[in-house]
Amino acid sequence: MTDDEDQAEDEVAGLLLAAGGGRRLGGRPKALLPHRGRPLVEHAIAALHAAGCARVHVVLGARAEDVRARAALDGCVVVDNPEWERGMGSSLRAGLNSLTGTGAGAVLVSLVDQPGIGAEAMARVRAAHRGRNSLAAAAYAGVRGHPVLLGAAHWAGVSATATGDRGARAYLREHESEITLVECGDVARPYDVDTPADLRHLE
Repeated sequence: MTDDEDQAEDEVAGLLLAAGGGRRLGGRPKALLPHRGRPLVEHAIAALHAAGCARVHVVLGARAEDVRARAALDGCVVVDNPEWERGMGSSLRAGLNSLTGTGAGAVLVSLVDQPGIGAEAMARVRAAHRGRNSLAAAAYAGVRGHPVLLGAAHWAGVSATATGDRGARAYLREHESEITLVECGDVARPYDVDTPADLRHLE
């Protein structure tokens, strides 16, 4: 294996799933929800970069053109998911497919609607990377959550089982004994912004 191949094996790319249409938020795409003066998608991208992911792929779906026009996505690989209404599984498949062939050894998967999970938690999970067979996830009081680290050897299996809004859940359940849990409850809050009541978390 060459030095370049070694370096690629060590690379952990970032994958941000930001395609949701915010159905319970009156159809407001989650990527564009304002938080601290910027769209949520920008906060999530910045956190992945700060956590050490030089390469970040962003999956868009609902009102993708609006997101491209109104959010700063410079330096990211933007992936369109025309099947976003079929659930998060379709976005995860689209994102993993876009990373195939890049040489990255693993991917750190993050969700745009979890602004309480920042760079510190992401960096902890990223640090659990041990090569293409890695599987790791943040834990909150021992309960598995996001972000999730998927070694490249698992991408095909995850893609084959990612359906609806379950994402990688089925695959991770089958491989639970292989997952390294990284406690992040002291540095992050794993709430989702799904309903109007959840908007209280945004500033």
